[in-house]
Amino acid sequence: MIKNRFYDRTFRGRLKRGTALCLAAFIMLAAGCSSKQEVIPANLNAASDVHTSLGQSELQLSTSDTKTEDSISDTLVITTSTNQFASGKKIIVKPVPSSSSAPSSKPATIKVLPASGTPTDSGKPSSSSRIAVPNELRGIWISYLDFNTLLKNKSAGAFQANISSAFDKISALGLNTVFLQVRPYGDALYKSKYFPWSHTITGTEGNDPGFDPLSVMIKEAHQRGLRVEAWINPYRIRSGNSSVSLCASNPAYKWIQQGDSAVIKYNGVISYNPASEKAQQLIVDGVAEIVEGYDVDGIHFDDYFYPTTDAAFDQSSYNAYKKSGGTLGLAQWRRQNVDSLIKKVYKKIKEIDSTVQFGVSPQGNNDNNLNGQYVDVSKWLTGTGYVDYICPQIYFGYENGTLPYAQTAIQWNNMISSSGVKLYIGLAAYKLGAVDNWAGNGKNEWISTSNLLSRMVQTGRQQSHYGGFILFRYDSLFSLDNSQVQKEKQNLTAILK
Repeated sequence: MIKNRFYDRTFRGRLKRGTALCLAAFIMLAAGCSSKQEVIPANLNAASDVHTSLGQSELQLSTSDTKTEDSISDTLVITTSTNQFASGKKIIVKPVPSSSSAPSSKPATIKVLPASGTPTDSGKPSSSSRIAVPNELRGIWISYLDFNTLLKNKSAGAFQANISSAFDKISALGLNTVFLQVRPYGDALYKSKYFPWSHTITGTEGNDPGFDPLSVMIKEAHQRGLRVEAWINPYRIRSGNSSVSLCASNPAYKWIQQGDSAVIKYNGVISYNPASEKAQQLIVDGVAEIVEGYDVDGIHFDDYFYPTTDAAFDQSSYNAYKKSGGTLGLAQWRRQNVDSLIKKVYKKIKEIDSTVQFGVSPQGNNDNNLNGQYVDVSKWLTGTGYVDYICPQIYFGYENGTLPYAQTAIQWNNMISSSGVKLYIGLAAYKLGAVDNWAGNGKNEWISTSNLLSRMVQTGRQQSHYGGFILFRYDSLFSLDNSQVQKEKQNLTAILK
């Protein structure tokens, strides 16, 4: 997060520390502050930010503004809801320790932090609206399919009403995080300088809807105490059955016209080439744009990586790699390409704001990941600098004939040895009431259930690296609201209290 969006007022002259404290006391009286205000200890790191999240004070350490803060002798931090000093808000005096009792040669500074969710001059909300990762993440995916009802061809007012209602339902269920699919097809549900407006908003790629859906969603979510993670499909531009045209401003369109290998068209599928440094940089830049421009709490990739196992898909790129002296086999080379992107994205996010989380939601069947998607998840979970969490889509019941839920959850938990990486479990709410034809003898397990989701959460809680769960998807729980879904939701909510 860019910290210098908060403005400083610097008093002229050289003030002694005692003078600064007196000044602070005077302003506190003028603001009508109560005795509940907090004084930050003098030995606090000068690079700390003081903010309010969910009504509770938190300290959020950052190194990005160290250079600026090191030049400050005495800092008075004031959080207000307007441009006036408001009653009931915090005023914190933060003197910097000095090895000498001599007067400071540096000016005292008043630093005013906008209240949570208040836009700054740049239009981005302040970091005071950032919501910390909870002890148990309780999430739900909201996909572009859900946005077909909530967002597509809607006015700003209608969309705000729709998403507000959706978030109210999510909160009432006991959830605390929404995963919003903001780039489904190499496009954007936000104002981007890299990607065109998504056709999933208006029906036509590149058409400006006249408002910024992501800004609306972040504001409404944070007002309800919901975390927001921006869900991205990194490579996918078009699926094989898509008839939607690429607009002229789409970087994929331009690269196709130029014959650039950064984009691959194969059997009707259009994809960014995982081996292309240019394509990787575009994806990284797009992630940075979101983290810098929006107060998201996380960035989330799903399980769409290589779209095929066919060697012909990227044969020219692989041949070029071999010609340059590369020695890896095709599968290893492809995995290395994905590893490279994941590591770059993680590094860029942490450079901008170390509190923003990054995670991936691979398939629950890890053999598919390794040999179908060319995703070496085990490497990410035993190394460092890849992900903050992994969320396998364990879309299997307890009676699944191949990958029973409990054993699969244990296997994923045991894959993690990297310190700090959490296990979130993706749960298949969309299967409620349906026959699971791939489950063998367990194909009827999802029919007429009442507590399958709650049992799965409780099984997850027994895993040592468990950090939470995510439900797929919104419509499955709130649009198909039959009696079975109602019972499942009631039993799930009961264990979330």
